[in-house]
Amino acid sequence: MPPVPVIPQTVRVHLGRPDEYAENVTVSFTEYIKNVASNEIYPNWPEEALRANILAQITFALNRIYTEYYPSRGYDFDITSDTQYDQAFVPNGQIFENISAIVDEIFNNYIVRSGSIVPLYAQFCDGVYTQCSGLSQWGSVDLANQGYTAMDILRYYFGDNIEIVYDAPVGGNTQSYPGTPLRRGSFGDDVLVIKRELNRIARNYPAIPRIQSLTGVYDLETEEAVKEFQRIFNLDPDGVVGKATWYKIKQVYASVKRLSEITSEGLTISEVERRYTRPLEVGSRGVDVEAIQYYLAFLGYFYPELPPIPITGYFGELTRDAVYTFQTLYGLTVNGIVDEQTFREIEDAYKEAVSQLPPDYQSAIGEPYPGRFLVFGDSGDSVRIIQEYLSRLSQINPQIPAVQVTGTFDEATRDAVYALQSQLGIEQNGAIGPVEWSEIITMASEF
Repeated sequence: MPPVPVIPQTVRVHLGRPDEYAENVTVSFTEYIKNVASNEIYPNWPEEALRANILAQITFALNRIYTEYYPSRGYDFDITSDTQYDQAFVPNGQIFENISAIVDEIFNNYIVRSGSIVPLYAQFCDGVYTQCSGLSQWGSVDLANQGYTAMDILRYYFGDNIEIVYDAPVGGNTQSYPGTPLRRGSFGDDVLVIKRELNRIARNYPAIPRIQSLTGVYDLETEEAVKEFQRIFNLDPDGVVGKATWYKIKQVYASVKRLSEITSEGLTISEVERRYTRPLEVGSRGVDVEAIQYYLAFLGYFYPELPPIPITGYFGELTRDAVYTFQTLYGLTVNGIVDEQTFREIEDAYKEAVSQLPPDYQSAIGEPYPGRFLVFGDSGDSVRIIQEYLSRLSQINPQIPAVQVTGTFDEATRDAVYALQSQLGIEQNGAIGPVEWSEIITMASEF
């Protein structure tokens, strides 16, 4: 799920029950709400009742979309038109003028529990023929006639601990899967989200080992937690978070958090706080910033137009200027902001540059960074290379423990990395990212 709820531009509606063969239609979010409201309630109701019901309808739809209720179950739509499951939608149905005006005014407002950011599972029913634990549509009319405001009505049915989020941003409604599988050595925001969600799931499924290192690096303990999750839920236990595993995690997480129930625990701001902002811009911090800085610094040896930048994990003016230059060279929108396209272009340019190096190439910055975080349990040439430099560094720096060159990222290697990170004053995660790689090689090469 995305970091904070946004109002989607469009909604994919399945015109039938979830498992029924039926057409999917895509409509704008405001058109969808106007249609639902015009089919669920009557335009001659008191305005406060109309507003309360429309807020419930907006919030219910956003809950379905934000929790990815249907995509996480393998469906290719956001919500259904079946009132047994969701709310009424009639293609090309009549829209009432006063309802349309209210929707245009409040379409980007929605209900949350106090301290939560998740749109409430704002269940409702007519209150005459069907009963539910949420809002009674006809009951809201009675309350409005007694002088209740829309907020009074909502609190009457959903409790006093609700609030309204006003003027939420409108954004894209792309699904949360990052597009490429996450595996050991992956890094970034999506990794941190998966770690947090697996730890919450582990409270209900204690066989899943808790992940202690809540960083943006996909390490061995993350892989082990993913494997156990996959075993429990009958997925291929390969330790890789592909699309099927990603959405199964989302589905189970929503279930254990009861995000799609009226009694939901909610999702607090701290649980979705980003390690860095996306897009990356001046003021951003984190492992993605480190990676961008390293990639740009490396590319600077091939493109003299790129200004030199330090690898700090902080996106300052020097990094912005380098991004400006890169975007100009590659025909991208020149704004100094690293959006998804710019990030991928920089990453691809780096990988292309590395792939074209001759085997015996010795660059001014030493061995080229392999393009992924090296973590405990890894093995291969990249591990062997960095162990050679760490071994040399430990001989001249008594605070760095000795390392054997084995090609396997063992506990001794991790201890040496911890010690180095402590010296550098950076996050101690025991993983070798672009900052650690560059510092180890640079420091060891000075002697």
